[in-house]
Amino acid sequence: MQVEQVASPNFNDRKHPVDMLVLHYTGMETGEAALTRMCDPAAEVSAHYMVWEDGRITQLVSEDQRAWHAGVSIWQGDTDLNSRSVGIEIVNGGHDVPLTDGTLPPYPDSQIEALIALCTGILSRHTIPASRIVAHSDIAPARKTDPGEHFPWARLAAAGIGLWPSSGIISLDESSLMPGDSGPAVNDLQNMLGAIGYGLEETGHFDETTRLVISAFQRRYVPDQITGAADPVTQERVALVYGLCTGAV
Repeated sequence: MQVEQVASPNFNDRKHPVDMLVLHYTGMETGEAALTRMCDPAAEVSAHYMVWEDGRITQLVSEDQRAWHAGVSIWQGDTDLNSRSVGIEIVNGGHDVPLTDGTLPPYPDSQIEALIALCTGILSRHTIPASRIVAHSDIAPARKTDPGEHFPWARLAAAGIGLWPSSGIISLDESSLMPGDSGPAVNDLQNMLGAIGYGLEETGHFDETTRLVISAFQRRYVPDQITGAADPVTQERVALVYGLCTGAV
């Protein structure tokens, strides 16, 4: 795997060992525009790697340095995720630059194959649990939607990168939980989402923060149904991912 080197000035020293991998899309018109921005000192953003549509890989920051890609974020109780993670920007317009018919631009096979090879190498160099391979939208659900519901998480999981649940093995109450609901079922849902890693307190109230976290979870694990409400399918997926993260199932 060949990696082009283009140095970004936007980095500093890590404060923690690497134990996370964060995936983003660039959300810009072109990869060239994204690369220029990540090399601009005034922008104060960067990532360790960028993966182009044709499979080319550019490294901007050394893995032993702290790139500036995660922003204000939290996962499994940790903050300053820039200090803990390797950040990968995948060239894709996403929600910011949709196709002319309003759909999200696809991730080409060559790009995903290169991304899998890159991630496999990173995982060979660092101890990163599957539960800490995350979307930008997982760690910042109030701010971010990348790499989007069109990103092939199941394909990555099949290659040993991150989590993807099976389905149909947990029997749950058929009722949905909606914004505004309260009670023990909401508390249990919040407990599971918090244990997975989302920054969510157990209040027993289905508030706006809970809706945003549910939407982020759906964007990754129920990508055809991003409603912010916890329907039975979403509840099942939450329970399955919770089990994968905690060994509960």
